[in-house]
Amino acid sequence: MSLPEILPGTADLLLIADHASSAVPSGIDLGVPSALLNDHVAVDIGTDALTRRLSRALSAPAIIATVSRLVVDLNRDPADLGCVPASSDGHMIAGNWNLPANERELRIRAIHLPYHTAIAAEIARLRPALIISVHSFTPSLATRPDEQRPWPIGILYNHDDRAARLGLVALASRGLHVGDNQPYSGRDLNYTMDRHAEAQRIPYLGIEVRNDGLLTREGVARWTHILADCIAGVRRAF
Repeated sequence: MSLPEILPGTADLLLIADHASSAVPSGIDLGVPSALLNDHVAVDIGTDALTRRLSRALSAPAIIATVSRLVVDLNRDPADLGCVPASSDGHMIAGNWNLPANERELRIRAIHLPYHTAIAAEIARLRPALIISVHSFTPSLATRPDEQRPWPIGILYNHDDRAARLGLVALASRGLHVGDNQPYSGRDLNYTMDRHAEAQRIPYLGIEVRNDGLLTREGVARWTHILADCIAGVRRAF
């Protein structure tokens, strides 16, 4: 069983990082070059460091995934075939092709289920006033090289846009070009927040930072400062 890492905190906030890890548990062979585990298809680059720094800056508890999204995508419905991806941005994940149903189910039971059980338990214990989902995205997809993603940051949401609207204004007021449900829509990919925030009517911020802004300690520090201020401001509205 692979459990998430839980960071302590006293604030009535909860940070969640679904794709913070590139780790592959022993016994699983994805059949990909090891270098691919450092690519955006395997991990949301920079989100581990960013979430940890935000946790300290805000004194907020955090739940950080410890397994690569190529093993099992924790931000997808387990019934979705893409939860155990056979390919990603043009890369074939050979070890996931024709994966026996019992092996797929084992990953769901051993990784996906405990992760979401841990989130539910923390929410029941903390009753956070605001949940913050931390992700990053690549400046351009290998399969769509002509489609540049100019937003340094985006805010994602599905039906509940209460916190998102405040976050968009707060970030734009800093002169940032903010993606409103960009680079993709939270109405399409929002499983963790749909399950744990929207279903319980807890306001949430779905944050996507372009990963070229998180490649250095200075970049992570800059976004920590910006986002800690934004999150604190949004929290005061609830």
